[in-house]
Amino acid sequence: MAPPQWQKGTVVDIIQETWNTRRYFIRVEDSEKFDFVAGQFVTLDLPIGERPAQRWRSYSIANNPGDSNVIELLVALLEGGAGTTYLFSEVKVGSQLSLRGPHGFFTLPETLDTDLFLICTGAGLAPFRSMIQDVRQAQKPHQNIYLIYGCRTQRDLLYYDELSQLDEEMEKFSFIPTLSREQWDGRTGYVHPVYEEICDTKASQSGDTPKPALFYLCGWKFMINDAYKNLTDRGYDKKSIKFELYG
Repeated sequence: MAPPQWQKGTVVDIIQETWNTRRYFIRVEDSEKFDFVAGQFVTLDLPIGERPAQRWRSYSIANNPGDSNVIELLVALLEGGAGTTYLFSEVKVGSQLSLRGPHGFFTLPETLDTDLFLICTGAGLAPFRSMIQDVRQAQKPHQNIYLIYGCRTQRDLLYYDELSQLDEEMEKFSFIPTLSREQWDGRTGYVHPVYEEICDTKASQSGDTPKPALFYLCGWKFMINDAYKNLTDRGYDKKSIKFELYG
């Protein structure tokens, strides 16, 4: 299969989601519909270097698949990062961008017949937001879905109101944000105790046997490494764990 071709995109809106994170809405030109699967990403070719490795930056698509040719990218400003610095300082509504995609296999199975744990930190929330929106919009049957999201403080929370509302409205969906550097009304600390408690409770209810589940990890390398070890130590099969580095 031939790789996706480079396409022209136009920035049609920019929303400042938090103090250091923006939502970029890009209309893919020459296409009435941009086909992708929730969890996939696109690559931008930015004028920040000569070699592809210097110019190309990849971002997960944060909106759900549909009939539109507009995609949403969630971008956190990385200190010293050439790609995000360019996007934040140079790209405005109306700017033209070159993009290619969709890419990636960080996607859900067709049948969600076991519990699903979506564990992320920071802007690693983007592909999971797409997945949850897709499950809801397409009314896909599913078991329990736990979206466990870690960030530092309340000012870092992404899509908080939207996901909190989905927690109330969507059956078998739990949104569990946890803050590592601030006390608040919700969970505090890192993401690991959250999924560990849920998994251990389910295991004890089934005679200390891990209940079948799927785990998707997205975020910083250290979080993914720790979560992977914790889950395999608890007896979960490596094939039930998928991950994607972010940032």
